[in-house]
Formats: sequence, C-alpha cells, structure tokens
Amino acid sequence: MNFETPEPTLQPGMAERAIDTATDVSRTLTEISAGLQAAVNRLSEAIATARQPGKPLSTISAITREAPLASLFVAFLFGVAVARRR
Repeated sequence: MNFETPEPTLQPGMAERAIDTATDVSRTLTEISAGLQAAVNRLSEAIATARQPGKPLSTISAITREAPLASLFVAFLFGVAVARRR
C-alpha cells in the first residue's frame, strides 16, 4: 500500500491578507479621490459659467450688492416656504 500525503493547500498568511486588503483599500480610495476631483472640477466650471455677465449667479450677485436687506428678506421667505413644505 502506498499512501501519498496530500499536498498541503497553501493559504495566505495574515500578513499577506493584510497587504492585499491594504492594496484594495488604497485602490478604492484612489478611485474615490479621482471621482471627487472630477466632480469638483465640473462644479467649478459650472459656477464659473454661471458667474459670467448676464447669467443667473451674476444677476443674483448684483441684486444682493444693491439691496442686501431686501435680498436677505427674500431668502428668509424662501426658507420659510421650503421648511413648511416638509
């Protein structure tokens, strides 16, 4: 009778698993960071476009500079209207 010893299955050690996990986390964080950076760039471009003369943010800025108390009152009323809807 010839009994062969089965090959031991090699399982990664704790250190190897920790390195793999850290690598996966690092990749995930890099992907999240790249996504956030792209979103911030798009938002910055949208704000810059909206601030051009004749665009909505330019108009709101001009009105706020000319009549700050009236603008504050309108913003307050808008906040109250939104709060009551919820």
